[in-house]
This record gives sequence, C-alpha cells and structure tokens, in this order.
Amino acid sequence: MLLEIRKASPVTLLCCWLAKFNTPLSINTITRINIKINASTNKVNLYTRLSELSYLQGKPQLRAELKQEISDFCVDEELGFDLSGKGEHLCVQVRKKDLSTNEVAKKLSDLTGAEIHKISYSGMKDKCGECTQWFSIQLPITTSRSKQLQLDAAILQPLLKSENGNSSENKPAVKELVILKFQRNSRKIKLGSHKLNHFKILLRNCVGSKDDFDARLSSMLTKGIPNYFGPQRFGNNLSNLVQVSELMDAALNNAGEVSVDDESNAERGVDLGRRKRSMLFSAARSYLFNQLLSERLESQTWSQYIKGDVLNLHGTNRFFALKADQSWDKELQERLNTFDIHITGPLPGLRDPKDRYLCRAEAADIEDATLKLHDGLLLGLKYFALRESRRPLRFLPSNLHWDWVTEKDLELTFALSRGAYATSLLRELCVTD
Repeated sequence: MLLEIRKASPVTLLCCWLAKFNTPLSINTITRINIKINASTNKVNLYTRLSELSYLQGKPQLRAELKQEISDFCVDEELGFDLSGKGEHLCVQVRKKDLSTNEVAKKLSDLTGAEIHKISYSGMKDKCGECTQWFSIQLPITTSRSKQLQLDAAILQPLLKSENGNSSENKPAVKELVILKFQRNSRKIKLGSHKLNHFKILLRNCVGSKDDFDARLSSMLTKGIPNYFGPQRFGNNLSNLVQVSELMDAALNNAGEVSVDDESNAERGVDLGRRKRSMLFSAARSYLFNQLLSERLESQTWSQYIKGDVLNLHGTNRFFALKADQSWDKELQERLNTFDIHITGPLPGLRDPKDRYLCRAEAADIEDATLKLHDGLLLGLKYFALRESRRPLRFLPSNLHWDWVTEKDLELTFALSRGAYATSLLRELCVTD
C-alpha cells in the first residue's frame, strides 16, 4: 500500500487527503487542478537542472551524506564593518537552528512590533543548519542613548543569550533562535553587505577513495570553483523559475506593442512586494548566468580570456574591459592565473549602450548565442526593467582545510565571499544525499 501511495499522482494524493476530512472534490475541480499541475510540470521540464550543467573536473563519482544532523552544516556570517552604536536601526546577531532567514525575520517582527519590511539582512542562510547572521530592525530612538540600550535589551529579552549560554526561555536546541549581540547603527544592513561566510561542514559516510576526495579538494585551491548559483536560488523543484516564467509570459502577452527596452518599465511588478520581486527576478537572472557559465566550462574558456571579456578585480565590485587599442598581455595573464582578476558573465537585463564595461566581440557572441536560447526570460527581465550587471565566473575559497575525523566522515572548513555558494563547492567534490 505504501508503494502504491508513493506512485500516486499529486491529484490522487490531494483527493485522498481531502477525503479523510470528508471534503470531496467535483470532477471539474479535479480536472482544473490536474491541468494546473501538468502545466507546472511542463514548465519545470523546460529548465536544465544544476546537476546537468558542466563540471570543472567532470561529474564526481564520489558520494557522501550531507546535513544528517543540524550541527553538520554550520555558517558564521562576518559583517566586515563596524556598527556605529547609534541610530534608528537596531542590529542583532542571531544564532538560528532549523529556521529559515524569513522565519527569523518574522519572529523578530513579532518580538519588536516592527513591520516586516523594516527588517533587513545581508543574505539568506540555510534553514537546515546552525547559522549566525545579522539583522537590522528599524526602531526609532525614543530616549537617551544609555536608556535606549536598556529599552532595547528589554525588548529583546525573550531571545537574548543568558549567562548560562542559552536563551532566557531556556528552550531545547530544536528550531532554536538566540540573540547573541545587539547594537544600534545609523544605517540598515543592506542585501549583500557582509564580507564573508565561514563554513564548517561534516560529510558523513563518504563513498569513494580518500585520495580522490583529497585530489578534488586540492584542485580547488589551484583552479578555483565554478561560481554557479546554488539550487536554493531556484526554489523547491524550480518553483521560483516556474513562477517568474508564468509572470513574464502573462506580462508579455498583455504588453502588445510596448517596448521592453525602456527603463520606465521599472514600476512593473511592484505589486509583488519587494522581497518576492527580488527573489523571482533573481532566479531568472541566476539561471541565465548558470547557462553561460556552463557553456564557458564546456568550451574550456571559463578561466581563459576571450576578446571582449569584461573582467572583475578580485574581492571587489569593480569591473574593467580592455580598450580598443589594448591587447591581452603576459601581465594580465599572470593576474588571471593568480586570481587577482576574474572573467565575468552576465546577470542579464537592460543594457546601457554608454556602459564602458559591456561585453563585446567574440565574448559577446558567446553570451548572445547562449541567452538567445532563453528568449522568454531575457525579454521578461528587460520588460520589468532589470539592469544588466556582471558576476565572476569563478571563486576561490579562503582557508580551505579538510580533515578525516573518522574513516568515513570528512570535515571541511572554509570561508566564501558574499555571493559564492558552498553548494557549488560541494557539487564539484561529490554527490550528496
């Protein structure tokens, strides 16, 4: 019976669940649900999953178990800047276990009475793990600085870490949320404003040669890692991609003769809400970037300069391109070899023809040919007036170390700059269950 249920269609499972509560569905309702599910399934099948994209060292045959326990996946966010100690933004560092970043934001909203849109953070952190990260809560100062500190402590008291190391409620560590530190700041914590994420990951029951694991990790230190956006960017079963695709299809079908190459389109989609709009459009741009990166990996040019490439200065948001009278030389090649500069790919959208750092020549031909295969997403991004930007095609982990803590368990520690995904590192190492 269990096997039969597992093989049942989503509609059958829904009907069984509703029947349990004496809520039968009409034939028409079942038909409508079935059509919608089939349409979503067809949409999902249009997209290439991350596991199907190119690998630097070939798809690994090694295997390991990931996140078997909450403590197997630990992330510690480093802001990289000092908080001022004054201002209307109350910044809190939390430790969360088995909670998503959005769930924490909601809990902080409930705790402080601040509206959810007044709570900000630098980046999303894994739900299935033990993570520390910073949030800012817009709470205007109502008294003197010394008294405000006491008021803030009183507001946060239910979640504050106490002297014995637990929250004041002394709850067990399942779905734990504890405030470790708090301090005022004059500005909110903006998306992407942190410096590093420090990881400690335990891979259990590794299958394959230790030498092969070690060799793949050693290669990452010399060759870098393809800077793919991780699967979490696209939602469960690519749900974010399906949603944004449906949104774009509907908008473009209703647009008629309206030009997509128009910055006045920026107000479109505001009814989605700031966070949902950002999540959906980011999924579309990330998907297109991944396709281009896979193409460059396949042609073995992901870390090889092609005429017209836009370059990024390591660890910064600064980009540059060679001028018409410049040529690629030994000095630039050495900088590329030593990870001082990186080749970039597009986060597609509207292009400003006056932009000095537009991809051109042969590199542009590769990008245009790849993006043309996904015209719907590209036109949608332009219709909603997303501006094109760039992202490095590779990243280099900092302080990468590994240790076989048992015969079959491998512990990894490393740090990644903002925007780089630990899942992309793990993807090159082994298949995880």
